[in-house]
Amino acid sequence: MRLLNKQTATKVERTERIIQFGEGNFLRAFVDWIVYNMNEKADFDSSVVIVQPIEKGLVDMLNEQDCLYHVNLQGLDKGEVVNSLTRIDVVSRALNPYHQFDEYLKLAEQPEMRFVISNTTEAGIAFDPACKLDDAPASSYPGKLTQLLYHRFKTFNGDLTKGFIIFPCELIFLNGYHLKDCIRKYIEHWNLGEEFSKWFEQACGVYATLVDRIVPGFPHKSIEAIQENLQYKDNMVVQAEVFHLWVIEAPQEVAKEFPADKAGLNVLFVPSEAPYHERKVTLLNGPHTVLSPVAYLAGLNIVREACQHEVIGEYINKVMFEELMETLNLPKEELKVFAEDVLERFNNPFVDHQVTSIMLNSFPKYQTRDLPGLKTYLERKGTLPKGLVLGLAAIITYYKGGVRADGAEIVPNDAPEIMQLLSDLWATGCTRKVAEGVLAAENIWGENLNLIPGLTDAIKGYLDDIQEKGLMEVVKSIL
Repeated sequence: MRLLNKQTATKVERTERIIQFGEGNFLRAFVDWIVYNMNEKADFDSSVVIVQPIEKGLVDMLNEQDCLYHVNLQGLDKGEVVNSLTRIDVVSRALNPYHQFDEYLKLAEQPEMRFVISNTTEAGIAFDPACKLDDAPASSYPGKLTQLLYHRFKTFNGDLTKGFIIFPCELIFLNGYHLKDCIRKYIEHWNLGEEFSKWFEQACGVYATLVDRIVPGFPHKSIEAIQENLQYKDNMVVQAEVFHLWVIEAPQEVAKEFPADKAGLNVLFVPSEAPYHERKVTLLNGPHTVLSPVAYLAGLNIVREACQHEVIGEYINKVMFEELMETLNLPKEELKVFAEDVLERFNNPFVDHQVTSIMLNSFPKYQTRDLPGLKTYLERKGTLPKGLVLGLAAIITYYKGGVRADGAEIVPNDAPEIMQLLSDLWATGCTRKVAEGVLAAENIWGENLNLIPGLTDAIKGYLDDIQEKGLMEVVKSIL
């Protein structure tokens, strides 16, 4: 079997226009896959230089393969099963700035460089006052980026046409605002001057983005079969789901420079990222949070099984389409398409997503993902959403522990203070005390949920019904 490199496989030389901080699975299966499609379908003619954001990483492994690798997409696309392999050839080279700092800074000297894209984990966008301008390199990502921007400013004498378009992909709401704030702090902290500060503000754009694609990563179980299929030894294969979404809060002139729409990609340039963030949290994370305890207590262990079950599947649809969707402000048709995409993702035949893995920290998850919808639904409809309320009752029941109908032991796992609270409340033997005690826990909710009209009685009623009839019968009663 041949080693994968540019001696054994075709690699097109393209203009280096993108600097990418991060060499991990997500960026390679998401951003670099998008750039590949833009090159193929929209004449984007761009290659990516990867910069390793921390000292230890994968750039040596990438360079051993001349930065060629395959993306294995798996899942459902409009009901059709997809299991494809695409060779990605857009990464020209990969640098470790801890060992190649001069080469790293020289990226700023290339006039064609235009975009900076990053995914340095949620902790990566942070200001560290210990970083110095003459560090080689600064330890933080915003520090490294400020060094690069300052070098570009000096190289091109403040030319306003030589700024960068910067897309952070870290999973932080309004990530672009946080990154821009960090850069401004370094400009001030390092006394880089008013002229550079003006150039940064006028020539560079730092834009908030929302990214969405599940990327399991290296396919340990199926790598031999994949390499046999490819007839290449590729040690950097990365698996991902078919679905992808990139929402970028930026003006249309930026969209013209990054023509993802011409390649038919799900990349949206919008005036505000906020409603799309809310849509994802509400219609993807929200159903996950309530379907998991409901499915588990009904004897189901995998998200896909829950979606395909005749009763629990109908419950999931009710929560998504009749309850949570009613609380959002984007166009109904757009929401419907997104919700149907979410259901396809839940039904992915290649991913066995255990519902118990979703249930860790269920109360804080419910607080951010489902509680806002519950309140909005009550406000708009004048009644509580039964599916969301039953979901909360199922979480409370799950934390009681015990044994499931099929004999499986229920072993909840969470923060010690939450475990203690639920243990103490269930020990009273009184479901009203359980309902009132959980809803009153301001350390979880930031408020007393007993003040929501009808919620305490509804939770107590569902707790009683689940004990007496079993979860499945209670679900049937609300459908």
